[in-house]
Amino acid sequence: MDNTFIYEMRRPATEELGRSYPAIFLMHGMGSNEKDILTLVNGLEKDAYIFSIRGPIEQPPGFAYFTIEGFGKPHRSVFDDTVRKLEEFIKNTLNTYAIDPEKVFLGGFSQGAILSMTLGLTMGSRIKGVMAFSGYIPHFVREEYSKQHTSNLQIFISHGEKDPVFPLAWGEANRDYFDKLGATVTYHAYPAGHTISLENYKDFREWLDQQL
Repeated sequence: MDNTFIYEMRRPATEELGRSYPAIFLMHGMGSNEKDILTLVNGLEKDAYIFSIRGPIEQPPGFAYFTIEGFGKPHRSVFDDTVRKLEEFIKNTLNTYAIDPEKVFLGGFSQGAILSMTLGLTMGSRIKGVMAFSGYIPHFVREEYSKQHTSNLQIFISHGEKDPVFPLAWGEANRDYFDKLGATVTYHAYPAGHTISLENYKDFREWLDQQL
C-alpha cells in the first residue's frame, strides 16, 4: 500500500469475500489533523472503507497539504505536487482493497475542501461524490488544469455566511462552477463562520447516506 501519506484507516466491520464496499477519503483543514476530520463520518465505518489523510506539511498545532502564496493563492508547485500524490494514493488504494469503484467519495474542510473539489475535476468518473466544506477552487485549477468529465459527479458544497477566512461568494462560485460543468450540486449556506455547524453536519450526513 502507498505510504506517501500518514493516514488513519477504518475498514468495514464484516468484510465478506467477493463483496465490494464504498470508500471515503477525508482531508482536514490547515493546522488540523487526520483524527479531527474522522468525526464527520462516525458510524459509517461499519459499511465502508474510510481513509483520513494527514497533510504532509507541519502547520502547528497540526498539519497542512500546501503552503499559501497569498489570499486564495496556494503555492502552485506545492499544490501540484500534493494533487499528484493524492491521485496516486487514491488509485493505489482502489487497487489494494475491495472497494466498489462506483462508490468513491472525497471530502474535506478548508484545504481539504479545496483538494477534494480539485481531485473531483481531475479524476472525473473515478469519483462518485465530493463533500466540500468552506473551500474554493484555485484560479489556476479552473484555467490550466486538465479536467475530466463531471456530468456524473454528485457534490455537496457548504459555506458559512459569516466566514472570515473565505468569503461566502467563493462558496457560491463553487456551486455555479460545478453546476455549469453538469455535476449534480447540493449547496447550503449557514449562519456560521469558518466551521462546520451542527446543521451543516446533519444536512451532509443525510446527503451522504442517500449516496451510499
